[in-house]
Amino acid sequence: EPVVSLAEVLAENEELEKEARAVLGGSDHERCSYSQGAVKRQALYACSTCTPPGGEPAGICLACSYECHGTHRLFELYTKRNFRCDCGNSKFKNLQCKLLPEKGKVNSGNKYNDNFYGLYCTCKRPYPDPEDEIPDEMIQCIVCEDWFHGRHLGAVPPESGDFHEMVCQACMNHCHFLWAYASQLAVPPLTRVNSLEGEGVFLKVKESEEQKKEIKKESGVEHQEMKEEKQMEQFNEPSTSSGYCCKFLQKLPVETAKTTSGSSFCKLKELQSKPFLKKDTATFWPLNWRSKLCTCEECLKMYSELEVQFLTDECDTVLAYENKGTSDQETERRDPLMDTLNSMNRVQQVELICEYNDLKTELTDYLRRFADEGTVVKREDIQHFFEEFQSRKRQRTNRMQYYCS
Repeated sequence: EPVVSLAEVLAENEELEKEARAVLGGSDHERCSYSQGAVKRQALYACSTCTPPGGEPAGICLACSYECHGTHRLFELYTKRNFRCDCGNSKFKNLQCKLLPEKGKVNSGNKYNDNFYGLYCTCKRPYPDPEDEIPDEMIQCIVCEDWFHGRHLGAVPPESGDFHEMVCQACMNHCHFLWAYASQLAVPPLTRVNSLEGEGVFLKVKESEEQKKEIKKESGVEHQEMKEEKQMEQFNEPSTSSGYCCKFLQKLPVETAKTTSGSSFCKLKELQSKPFLKKDTATFWPLNWRSKLCTCEECLKMYSELEVQFLTDECDTVLAYENKGTSDQETERRDPLMDTLNSMNRVQQVELICEYNDLKTELTDYLRRFADEGTVVKREDIQHFFEEFQSRKRQRTNRMQYYCS
């Protein structure tokens, strides 16, 4: 039989607990999340027992997965944004939610994909896939929130520690403005080339008539803007259009400042005015890259039209959700030994501490013999130890006394 050390077992268990705290810690395991409306981000599940393929897709919260679907076959969806629990609504023909029976028939704001049927990636396969013998990490797109095999992204994913989020090919086509940022922020950056040959091509975004008028109006200060941008190194700090404009206008002559006071600086326009590389691949982004996106009025309107307003919200990230869940659970976690001690009087506390120290010392000495001899500790060895320990404890009880001053 394979042999593992106690340290390895404890380390593996701690890692599993850490992952569970991260994914589940930000979700309530006792109360259905339906009353909260569309939750910003939560752990979700799909029940193939209640909503099998061919039926309407539905998602359930963590509490309902325990209370209402405990014996069912579930697909773990990890986390999804802006979702309201479907458990027991019209999509469930023969089930009523035990936690919140009174629910609306449907949640019109929810978005669904093939994940709710246990299918992922462009290949639409289950995970884990019993027919796929190629070991491959799956990565979640932060826009559509589908999961993709690394080999199906059109580009080799960087080392896992080098990037923080991924945007798949389809979502890069949907969020076309991200290509302009890719040369500055993507991992690895999309560097420029001297010709049109190769995998990518240069794109220069065609300006609309309104944009052309805007650029023409600001042409008198274009040279000055370029100098200011180089000095401020705008991509080294979060995007705050109004803050930038205030600093910018303070340095301009009065006449120039008046000319530009009616408009705000747009990082995206500046990037789109230059050639940039576009590929038919997914892109990978570092930590805090969202803070570098432009938040001028025009860009915010564009995000809203594309339904990707969340891209400017760093609290929307899975990492932020995991950190909050871990932090909340660490705060709530209490040491059972300390709880027991606090409920005792002083004599009982002294007795418990002495018993604990005796157990620790004797167990350490007992296990050290096995380590010195290079033999395996078996179940019967542990049982024998505790039987002897209990016997010695009964013998000591009659003659041990504690005095408190």
